[in-house]
Amino acid sequence: MKTSFHHSANWGLLAFIVIFCCSLGTAQSTDVLRIEYLNMPPNDTGIKTQRYKALFNLPIKINAKNDYLITGLEYNRFDMGYTENYPFDKKELIRFHIIDMNFGYITKWNENWNIVAILTPRLASNFISGTVTDDFFLNATATFWKEKPKAEKPYRIVLGLTYNSTTGLPVPLPLISYYRRFHPDWAFTLGIPRSDLKYYVSKKHVFEMALFLDGYFINLQNSILLEDGQVASKISLTSLLGTVGYQYNISNRMAIFAMVGRSVVQEGKLRNDEQGNVFLLNDESNFYIRTGFKIGIF
Repeated sequence: MKTSFHHSANWGLLAFIVIFCCSLGTAQSTDVLRIEYLNMPPNDTGIKTQRYKALFNLPIKINAKNDYLITGLEYNRFDMGYTENYPFDKKELIRFHIIDMNFGYITKWNENWNIVAILTPRLASNFISGTVTDDFFLNATATFWKEKPKAEKPYRIVLGLTYNSTTGLPVPLPLISYYRRFHPDWAFTLGIPRSDLKYYVSKKHVFEMALFLDGYFINLQNSILLEDGQVASKISLTSLLGTVGYQYNISNRMAIFAMVGRSVVQEGKLRNDEQGNVFLLNDESNFYIRTGFKIGIF
């Protein structure tokens, strides 16, 4: 039995909000609950990364016009390992945490387009000494969204801007996404920060190839003094990842998944308070493994 082309319009609205309440670097997912593990084994620079992730999002319908509020919480923990020696103490760079609170609102602009706004207060730090002011970041997303879920070949268009420091690029970035289910067994998404191609073997089994941005931007509570006199107070990673994946659908909304791949481009850096680069940690590709469990909106 092949997966149906069609989803209800209301579920489409909710799915879109949750997509952009989630960290854009780590995932675009139509999930209300997600538990995930990521492993990037040591590369030529001797750096390895493990990430543990959990998220929950709750959609709340507020009126008969199908306006929605979204509240949610996401937590990421990064455990880092180093085999190379550096001209500074690495003890500040072992474990990092990102905690997001998501607040979203969607309203209908006209017959075809919806307006979506997401505000995400964030704590991103190594939390050596509780929390400090510099651990706090404020991220935001504003988009126009259009979807035709009941068309012969369903599609979705998203156009907007997002400010999200998880990408390691703390500037507003374009958010562009075009999705089309062009065949009962095939669908694609083209855009920034994610593009993918999916093949639906059956209702239970789905294969995927994807190219997407990932990363983080995190405060270091105790600044690191380098040999050249510069001071590092932030750490960032920006990666472009290519992956292949498999998903097993336990039910219509519940699934387990796994993906493997490699970073195409990667830069891990120490930065100063002005976001300037002060030390290059990692510019070599990593192997990439990710697996998890999720409950989706549809």
